[in-house]
Amino acid sequence: MVKSKKDISKKPVEEPAETVHVEEPQEESVEETVEEPTEKVQSKRPLPKPSPMSSRSKLPIGIPGVDELVDGGINSGAVVLLTGTTGTGKTIFSLQYLYNGAKKGDPGVYVSFEEPIENIKENARKLGMDIDKYEKEGKLILVRYDPFHAEDIYDLIESNIKKIGAKRVVIDSISALGLYVRDSAEIRRMIFNISLLLRKLNCTSLITSEILPLQNALSRFGVEEFVSDGIVVLYYLRSESQFARSMTIWKMRGSNHSKKLHPYDITDRGIIVYPKEEAFVKM
Repeated sequence: MVKSKKDISKKPVEEPAETVHVEEPQEESVEETVEEPTEKVQSKRPLPKPSPMSSRSKLPIGIPGVDELVDGGINSGAVVLLTGTTGTGKTIFSLQYLYNGAKKGDPGVYVSFEEPIENIKENARKLGMDIDKYEKEGKLILVRYDPFHAEDIYDLIESNIKKIGAKRVVIDSISALGLYVRDSAEIRRMIFNISLLLRKLNCTSLITSEILPLQNALSRFGVEEFVSDGIVVLYYLRSESQFARSMTIWKMRGSNHSKKLHPYDITDRGIIVYPKEEAFVKM
């Protein structure tokens, strides 16, 4: 449109040519600027509806206060990284996730890379969880894997998932691989392959990772967060004269999640999060 005006000012003498060149380009330019944008707008309107993430069903975590922070739950089939320092309650969080699922009819598999299964069951009993009951009903499987035999880890995970048709899976803790596999590239490859396997089997999974105190990174090996659809960070930090626990949803793909830091407690019934409250700690 700017060019057509410049052409008009340069040709004031040629009136016949001016009338032809002024009227026709203006009509064509009006038709083009009106019709083309309306066609583009109409073609864009239906695009947001078929979003694969928004159409996924939600799987409630079941921990008091947590589902309010993640828009009702985790997207079905997602892989979520649960990370934090020692003492933040990652194992308790994971047990509650599996146990609450089993009570609702969702079979689950717990793969431990570190702690013996009997120790995990004993801690669950203290929290009021009857793991043995759901094991007998074929709703839960708890299995310990020795990272010295890392070449069989994929078979172990897949066979136990298929055995009970598991919908929920916990891998606790991916950090233990570093104690036995020294090659960092090999560790990253294993983590990537485990995440692919869990997605292929359509399991909604938690992968725990332990980070060192005052460490700014989100994971031990720096790859876990990149293969995850969501990240839940648990903190145990100093608040004035005492230490306090808090958590944040670092990311949760496809969810309108909380962006704040929320306090939580570890009680004799497990973890309780306070979604209406905010934590103020020194990071």
